[in-house]
Amino acid sequence: MSDQSHTEDEKLLRQLGYEQELSRRMSGFSNFAISLSIICILAGGITSFHVGLCSAGGASIGLGWPLVCLFSLCVAGTMAQVASAFPTAGGLYHWGSILGGRACGWVTAWFNLAGLVTVLAAINAGTYDFAVAAFDVPKELNTDATRTAVIVLMTLSQGLLNHYGIHLTTRLTDLSGWLILVVASVLTVALLLATKHFEWARLWTFTNFSGLPAGDGAVFPKQDNLLWLFALGFLLPAYTITGFDASAHTSEETVGAAVNVPKGIVRSVWVSGVFGWVMICAILLAMPSVKEGVDQGANVVPWTMKAVLPGALASGLLALIIAAQYLCGLAALTSASRMTYAFARDGGLPFSDALRRVNPASKSPSVAVWFAAIAAALFTILVPYVTIAAVCVIFLYISYVLPVAAGFLAHGRSWTRMGPWQLGRLYRPLAVVSVLGCVFLIVIGMQPPNEQAVKIVGGTVVLLLAVWFGLERKRFKGPPPAAPDPAAI
Repeated sequence: MSDQSHTEDEKLLRQLGYEQELSRRMSGFSNFAISLSIICILAGGITSFHVGLCSAGGASIGLGWPLVCLFSLCVAGTMAQVASAFPTAGGLYHWGSILGGRACGWVTAWFNLAGLVTVLAAINAGTYDFAVAAFDVPKELNTDATRTAVIVLMTLSQGLLNHYGIHLTTRLTDLSGWLILVVASVLTVALLLATKHFEWARLWTFTNFSGLPAGDGAVFPKQDNLLWLFALGFLLPAYTITGFDASAHTSEETVGAAVNVPKGIVRSVWVSGVFGWVMICAILLAMPSVKEGVDQGANVVPWTMKAVLPGALASGLLALIIAAQYLCGLAALTSASRMTYAFARDGGLPFSDALRRVNPASKSPSVAVWFAAIAAALFTILVPYVTIAAVCVIFLYISYVLPVAAGFLAHGRSWTRMGPWQLGRLYRPLAVVSVLGCVFLIVIGMQPPNEQAVKIVGGTVVLLLAVWFGLERKRFKGPPPAAPDPAAI
């Protein structure tokens, strides 16, 4: 990391209206690793596996996953081009403001922040539930009070690690990146070697598993429309392959941000997509029976591993998966805190003066860290896991669609100065695909049994409109104006 690289990064940041306050110590790999860690196929890909399986069966795994991942790659590509031009910690919020105006940026900021906080809540809740299933915790110990206490302690410990700065967090997310790839590979190979008879047709067979597991545990209500069920199964990859905007939120801590940030966004999506697909296909193929797997509900992956792998190997892999899930939450909190810091820096939050403070010792936005941690812990306590998972997908995809749509409209008009990473002529058609796909996934996320998500999202929209037109339209100034050209620095 040369002094010249640091100088160029600081010049570009100053050109965008900001001074360097955070510690710029992240390499290109570290930037990629933080998005890879938040995506974490060992978290969403495993804890939400049953969401895909219990919709249209194996086809949701073998066909649904790559379909949604290709779409996510379109979103990542369009985001990456904007990130290359505007590499700031505000990420989506900053892009929305520059390309679509103050209102677009302000709304994007709130949805992105809410999405990042709820993603953290979903990750930690999912980690606890997976650990309970993995190690057969007795029901008398797995009480609501115990669950709440453990999840809150997990979140606060992640806050403590983030409090001490990007140096420690970077080391842990680098470790997390390698851990995800190694454990996913070992798990895949072990399951395939343990499979006695390969029923390849499982990967493309459509089966209506709605209404199962029977009773209150049913993932989706009973219905006859198999294609719609297949679409509902998109929630598995949509929930997993998200959060890749973390690379953008750590722009001001990344060396060579204009190049390394867009690379980190795109690489994290395609690497997670490929490794994740192979892994979940291996889980599907290794199951003793698909119908028995469906009956297991959320416990299907631990059940499969214990059924086909040697006891010691299964236990060891389960423990490493839980560790990866914890580090996923750590990375999510890093991203949420940087978004909080960036929005507060522009006066967009209550108590912005406090939330934008940077700890002089650790060079970390410590107040923002604890704000995001406490908000996530409270959301976990108040909202059921299945709703949290749906809400975070909706919030994040709303925050994705707004700057992408703004970029489409501004491209070649008000937005003419691109960064070094570009899609060229592909940008505008991919932006159209991204916008339409995001809208579809938002609709999917509001379907039964996630009716509560409609109330939460609808209430959020009404509240934001009231606050914007009643107060913030006149008060909120948005990001500082950028210099017209590099010579203006």
